Amino acid sequence: MSERFLHAVFGQPVAHSLSPHIHAAFAAQAGIELDYRRIEAAPEAFADALAAFAAAGGCGANVTLPLKERAAALCVEITPRAQRAGSVNTLTRDPRGWIGDTTDGSGLLIDLGVRHGLQPASLSVLMIGAGGAARAAAFALLDARIDRLVIANRTPARAQQLAAALADPRVTAVTADAVPAGPFDLIVNASAAGHHGAAPPIAYEVLHAARLAYDLSYGPAAAPFLALAKSAGAARTVDGLGMLVEQAAASFAIWHGHAPDTAPVYAALRAQAN
Repeated sequence: MSERFLHAVFGQPVAHSLSPHIHAAFAAQAGIELDYRRIEAAPEAFADALAAFAAAGGCGANVTLPLKERAAALCVEITPRAQRAGSVNTLTRDPRGWIGDTTDGSGLLIDLGVRHGLQPASLSVLMIGAGGAARAAAFALLDARIDRLVIANRTPARAQQLAAALADPRVTAVTADAVPAGPFDLIVNASAAGHHGAAPPIAYEVLHAARLAYDLSYGPAAAPFLALAKSAGAARTVDGLGMLVEQAAASFAIWHGHAPDTAPVYAALRAQAN
C-alpha cells in the first residue's frame, strides 16, 4: 500500500474552503494518496490545534485568515520570502518542527499574468487591507516592479506598519476613506470585510478608474467588493479563485516535489462557481 499523506487547511471560518478539492485533484494527477482536512481554529486555539494535528501525523498544512501571522510565530524556520512578509500560508513538518513559507504572492502574480493578461511592471496599485495576505501580495508586487503602491486600511496604524515594513519609496499608507483618486491600474482587496458580508469603504470614483478590481478572496466573501467595483464602473472585476489554485499548486510542489497542472483544476472550479 502506498503512503498516505495527512494535510489540512486551518482558518476561521474554514468550512467554505475549496482547498481539499484542489489538493485532491493535484494528488490524483501525481498518483499520491492524500487525506486533506479542514480544521477550524480560533487564533487563541491555533497553537494547540496545530500541535494536535502534528501528533496525528500531519505533515503539511495551509493557513488562511486570520492565522497567517500567528503561523509564522509557531515555526522553527521560515523562508526568506515568508520572513519578509511576516506571514505564512504553507507549513511543512520536519523533525525540528514546522517550516513556514508563503505562496500567496507568487500565486497572485501567476494568476494576474496567465489568466488576466496583467503584468505588474509599471502599474499603479491600490492595496486595501494590511494583514498577512496583503503583506505577501505587497512584497510580490513590489518585486515585480510596480510603479506605485498605496495601502489603505481602516486602522491607520496597521497600514503605516505595513508601509514601514515594506520600506520602499514607492509605498504610501492612507485610511480607507481617504484614498487618493488615482487612477489605479489594479485595486486589490486584501481586507477581511467580505467575510462579514461587507465591502471596504472605497469611493466610487476610485473604483471607477480601475483597469482591474481584484479580490484575494473567492466565492461569497469576494461578492461585496466585486459588486461595489462593478457598480462603480471598474473595467474588470475578478475574484481570487485563480490565485487560490496557484498558491495551492506551489504548496503542493513544496510538499511533494511535483508541480501540478493548474489549468484543468481551475476550469472545473470556475465552471462550478458559474
